[in-house]
Amino acid sequence: MSPLSEDDSHDTIETRLWLDEHVWLYKLLRSENNVSPTFRFPDLIAACVSLVFTHEDAPLRIFRFLGTQLVLRAPQTPRRRESMWRQQYELLLEIQRSPANRHPNPKFQLDQLTTTCVALCREQDESGISILQQARRNMAERAQNVKQIQSA
Repeated sequence: MSPLSEDDSHDTIETRLWLDEHVWLYKLLRSENNVSPTFRFPDLIAACVSLVFTHEDAPLRIFRFLGTQLVLRAPQTPRRRESMWRQQYELLLEIQRSPANRHPNPKFQLDQLTTTCVALCREQDESGISILQQARRNMAERAQNVKQIQSA
């Protein structure tokens, strides 16, 4: 397979992650399970988003968490700047633009949606093993897409 072009390697979008979820993902990043390859934050965050979206009711799960748990946290909770892959960003952008996020409903921002996906994954699998497995699947899919684009 030919190497990724510079444009492909920078196909990430900046987001922010609330501190509790960042700390948990950082532990996963540094865990002994994160080897060969060692996935970084864009991979881990994107894997969380992908895992949430494997459920047919992903929007419902996201807005339920936002409206029952995240909304109760202090609004000035510290956040850390990170990145995610564009494909998963587009999933969250669709949710952000959905009627469920418009008047008269509260408006949630990208960092809240991203944080929610990480939190939902943490609730489902505290070990993070499923996130690392999804990161592998996402990487394979990105590589396959690049290969198809280069051969076109």
